[in-house]
Amino acid sequence: MTKNKNKKLMRGNAVVGEAAIKAGCTCYFGYPITPQNQLPEYMSRRLVEVGGVFIQSESEISAINMALGASVAGARVMTSSSSPGISLKQEGISFLAGCELPCVIVNMARGGPGLGNISPAQSDYFQATRGGGHGDYRSLVYAPASCQELADLTMEAFDVADVYRNPVMILADGMIGQMMEPVTYDNYKPREIPPKDYILDGAKDRPSRIIKSLILNPHEMEEFNWKLARKYRIIEKNETKYEEFMMDDAKVAVIAYGTAARIAKGAVKRARNDGMRVGLIRPITLWPFPSEIIYRRAASVGLFFVFEMSAGQMVEDVRLALKGESEIYFYGRPGGIVPTPVEVQRLITRQYYQKGLI
Repeated sequence: MTKNKNKKLMRGNAVVGEAAIKAGCTCYFGYPITPQNQLPEYMSRRLVEVGGVFIQSESEISAINMALGASVAGARVMTSSSSPGISLKQEGISFLAGCELPCVIVNMARGGPGLGNISPAQSDYFQATRGGGHGDYRSLVYAPASCQELADLTMEAFDVADVYRNPVMILADGMIGQMMEPVTYDNYKPREIPPKDYILDGAKDRPSRIIKSLILNPHEMEEFNWKLARKYRIIEKNETKYEEFMMDDAKVAVIAYGTAARIAKGAVKRARNDGMRVGLIRPITLWPFPSEIIYRRAASVGLFFVFEMSAGQMVEDVRLALKGESEIYFYGRPGGIVPTPVEVQRLITRQYYQKGLI
């Protein structure tokens, strides 16, 4: 095996920053909050080096609206925060969707609700996958499970945001943001981006334009919402991502994402070593959710074991995906508790034998 000489050991938050730079991000606006502070710190240095714009805003609300303004002008723009800060950005994210403007938003989630703590958690799933703000809109949501995926998915996020003119969220947590792993940026394959014929860059040589989300005529508002709905169906068709691990003969399918999926993969390996037919389905996009593959697996899987670092949020999408075709067991650890693979494997083993899945 040849080693990739271009790999570099980096912290997760810095990985996101460098990936954004390599994807052509020229503007970053944010406000400090742990556990993602290394990201704006990194961007404050690197954007200056590449001639970009970095502003530490006076609040998260200001940051998201600055991002909207830069997107209107045609820039590739990113903002980041952690759970309560993302809550403050929700109105602005809704405006981005309503104006059909691209933007990449990073959430290094923490334990909540309220200010909670800075331990890693997955309690922002509902907020991320249901839009979060007001109105009929969706944001595409990536859930990386490693520093390498942080690099790959951040770079992809900028292209996807431009292709669909829509906000895209990277949903990780404090553990992924703080861990250090070797990464390469050589995996990036830029997509073909359509011309930005909507941006406001002066009307000297063209008719004037306007970008707005205020549509007072109810019929026009309804048609615009149906237009967004059609776009979201295209995103569901083209952008759904997932990983299957040891699923060919599995009788138990563990479903987990992000940090929880790393733990679950260790539990699955241990279960396999003990002779149990256990596999893993890992959603990489939380929206669009990989419902189709989960439903297809119900024909051969006797139990779906849903593991989240929350009190139970993704499990609702698993229920919707299965349409009552298979049994579900949920295991959650909310508030910033990070269980071990041994802990998860013990529960898998108990369910495996109780259900007679031998």
